[in-house]
Amino acid sequence: MLQTLILAIFMLLMGSIIKDKVRILDKFCIPSPVVGGLLFCILNLLLKFFNICTITMNTSLMSFFISFFFTIVGLSFSFSLIKKGGKDLFKYWILCGILSFCQNLLAVVLAKFTGIHPLLGLMCGTISMEGGHGYAASFGFTIESLGISNASSVGIASATFGLIFAGLLGGPVGKFLIEKNNLKYNNINTSLIKTYTKNISLTRSTSTLNSTSFLEQILVVFLCINIGELISNIIYTSTNILIPTISVCIFIAVIFRNSNDKFKILNLDFNILNLLSDISLGIFLTMALMSIDLFKLSSLFGPIIIIVVSQAIFIVLFAVFVVYKVLGKNLDAAVMVSGLIGHGLGATPNALANMSSVCQIYGESKKAFLIVPLVAAFLLDVFTMPCILFFINIFS
Repeated sequence: MLQTLILAIFMLLMGSIIKDKVRILDKFCIPSPVVGGLLFCILNLLLKFFNICTITMNTSLMSFFISFFFTIVGLSFSFSLIKKGGKDLFKYWILCGILSFCQNLLAVVLAKFTGIHPLLGLMCGTISMEGGHGYAASFGFTIESLGISNASSVGIASATFGLIFAGLLGGPVGKFLIEKNNLKYNNINTSLIKTYTKNISLTRSTSTLNSTSFLEQILVVFLCINIGELISNIIYTSTNILIPTISVCIFIAVIFRNSNDKFKILNLDFNILNLLSDISLGIFLTMALMSIDLFKLSSLFGPIIIIVVSQAIFIVLFAVFVVYKVLGKNLDAAVMVSGLIGHGLGATPNALANMSSVCQIYGESKKAFLIVPLVAAFLLDVFTMPCILFFINIFS
């Protein structure tokens, strides 16, 4: 177990170094854990192919790291943030929920068409598209516990392809809508990430790092995880309904965060929590990718590519013919479309990168940089979690 953790940390650091050196990886927002994990995965494949040796991974710590990460995501969610976005935020949020359901439905239908189990197809739906690598690995283990082999590997592969499509499609689609409809240009602003952070501070903290504050944050996260695991087990044993621990951990964390905002139980230091979040997710993703067996996965590449390409085509059509029109057919709507494709196929950084590339040419959209990251990073889970659980329980 310790050896696996050491190797995962080493590959995570290697991935970070390689990403800094290879510009195309940074351009497409490929996470460092994905780079390091896949590098090890390929090296392990070569060692196995040439009969040199086979390296096996002890992944028992993975469930802890992913629960830790998603609990901090829950602690970051404050109901007061919703008020800042107004009606457009609500519209965008609902549209993302509809997209989530459609992605799962499309994945299940195409799974039947390509001859794979519906739950394997589901791993190419919302789990890996809107959920990304974190959801892919965590829900993959849940589905594997139901007897479906290679679910995590399929999900992670889909999420990786999704990241690439997200970077390739988001900007051009936004550009197409702006030029086709001759949308009004605003003042150009090349520092839009700063605009976003100025308009909405998702996590503020004024405390300094010290051992007491550090232990307080750790204690809160551990308590939420413990309570989440307990409730998840009780629900399963009493109703036979499978709810992953991470879902309950997020729920408990959200309750604590908003109760703490009102009653001031303790000071949540998001400088510390965000650092712990980055570390836990990085190690988890690196471990998950390192444990992929490419030999076993090779027979599934065909169905994966068919489903992911179909997801990319669908989200472009959905964004252009539905999202753009519902959001007002203006510059803000076009920029938000590029963001939707970014996090709908990849992750929040893809959304920010897509919107920034569009706005640097056509002018800033403060509304887009307020709404899209808020929904993608926090509010989206309100729809995706129940939607994923609904489909899992139907086909399990």
